[in-house]
Amino acid sequence: MKRVVIPARHRSRNQAGMFSRRAIDLWSEGPIDMPHKRNPMEAQIRTLTSLELLGPLNDVERKYAPSTLFSAGPMEIPLPRPRVAIIGSRKASEKGLNTAAHIASVLSKKGVVVVSGLAEGIDTAAHETAIREGGRTIAVLGTPLNRVYPQKNSQLQHEIMTNHLVISQFPIGSPIQRKNFVMRNRTMALISNASIIVEAGETSGSLHQGWEALRLGRPLFIWKSIASDSSLKWPKEMVRFGAVVLTDPKHVLEVLPSSKEISQIVMQI
Repeated sequence: MKRVVIPARHRSRNQAGMFSRRAIDLWSEGPIDMPHKRNPMEAQIRTLTSLELLGPLNDVERKYAPSTLFSAGPMEIPLPRPRVAIIGSRKASEKGLNTAAHIASVLSKKGVVVVSGLAEGIDTAAHETAIREGGRTIAVLGTPLNRVYPQKNSQLQHEIMTNHLVISQFPIGSPIQRKNFVMRNRTMALISNASIIVEAGETSGSLHQGWEALRLGRPLFIWKSIASDSSLKWPKEMVRFGAVVLTDPKHVLEVLPSSKEISQIVMQI
């Protein structure tokens, strides 16, 4: 594992080549550079492999595992367990936001690391609740570490970088593309011991993570209200392939690995 110092970079949001037309359709507001508070981009950024981050991987896990990852934050490496991703719609309903906060609160109080993608809506509610409850959280980005999306989460990203952990598979300076967020969702599924979809439509990016979790053989939970929504096809399809309808956040605890350290296992490889 290598440590490098990345200086702050100041770019215009409209720099040529940063956005494709399809990518612009994804967002109502573009990413911005990290604010220069307490030198966030002059902090040490770790460059590491998936093996160093997570410990041993099997053949299925290695298929889409990034060869190189970049992280910022004081959380120990290899990552502590257990870790659960709480994900869902950017334009979530008030009920969905409250549900995400409730799940994050229950899990954080039990020592579970809350993982999410720093997006608007469900992701933001999950991260903020974990922090408020005194728990730990990991943000997995679809942008390089020196970029923020959405803009309103600039302070939240800074907080997680300073006191928790932010991870990206995209090097500083790499362009922001639509496919990055699909790749990010796969990586988030890999990092998480289980994933929970709180609220999502038929075209939500969270579905990529759901299918990837099932491919990896990881527990995938779908919150009860969305699972019973007759207007949606994807919950029934995922349940058919092994997803579980979640009625109580405590049920997630039954399938999680112990918090036993894996450092010794990694050192033997």
